[in-house]
Amino acid sequence: MFTGIIESAGSVEELRKAGVPGAFELVIRTPLAAELRTGDSLANNGCCLTVVAKTGSTVAFDLLAETLRRTNLGLLKAGDLVNLERPLPASGRFDGHIVQGHIDATGEVLAIEPTGRDRRIQVSFPSEFAHYVVSKGSIAVNGISLTVAEVEEGSFAVWIIPHTWEVTNLRALSRGSKVNLEFDLIAKYVERMVKL
Repeated sequence: MFTGIIESAGSVEELRKAGVPGAFELVIRTPLAAELRTGDSLANNGCCLTVVAKTGSTVAFDLLAETLRRTNLGLLKAGDLVNLERPLPASGRFDGHIVQGHIDATGEVLAIEPTGRDRRIQVSFPSEFAHYVVSKGSIAVNGISLTVAEVEEGSFAVWIIPHTWEVTNLRALSRGSKVNLEFDLIAKYVERMVKL
């Protein structure tokens, strides 16, 4: 489990084809590499991946067809920034909100508007997830725990403080960028229970 509090923005070294058709390997350079071992989990843009190899300050992850279909990871290029977060330890302090690292869909950045020192980002989302998006509710965007500030048909807006802008890959986004979205886990369970 994660909380959506980004620890570091790593840099993509390479996204290369793996031995299996349709599979890729993602290699990230990060200061967190020193604390990671093969088999550890690490959220990359909010997607929980398993470390399959480690060399110096780089770590590698397998990306299979389902991951590529649901996330923005297959669009990464060398030099791109990736938001990184290690799982929450049982003794850890809980900030953010419950984030599983299971991406539901991608959204598209519709607007980035500076307002004073802050920024308003508007993001579209697939209509089948509309019932999970509520004003003042939680949402993970590229793994970042954010609060929905505004909801419109087919899109939502979040406000970004300077600290979040500076330490995450939001600063590298532009209109049309694809972002990973994970909707609130509690809402999903409530929906399931109501349907039973």
